[in-house]
Amino acid sequence: MDLAHEKRLTEVEQRAKSNTHRLDDLEPIVKEIHNMSETLVEMTAEMKHTNRNVEEIKEKVEVMEQEPADRWKNSTRALFNAFLGAIGTAVAGGLIYILTTMPK
Repeated sequence: MDLAHEKRLTEVEQRAKSNTHRLDDLEPIVKEIHNMSETLVEMTAEMKHTNRNVEEIKEKVEVMEQEPADRWKNSTRALFNAFLGAIGTAVAGGLIYILTTMPK
């Protein structure tokens, strides 16, 4: 083997060792990136679940917010109906009084 080939072969071997060391240094980083990726997938699934729960809570809160307004509406309706009932009773009582006290 001539000297140029031997020198070239030595350089290739040194480059191979250097590349092996570099790959060995990168391997833990690649594993960590893989772990982070798996964690991100899990977090995304949990976020979707949390978003569904938040949506359900939001719907329940909206219903709860409507309850006082519905109660107020029903209360005012009941008061109005009681007022009309009282007026109707007074009018009916007045008519009965007038009809019973009228001379025949």
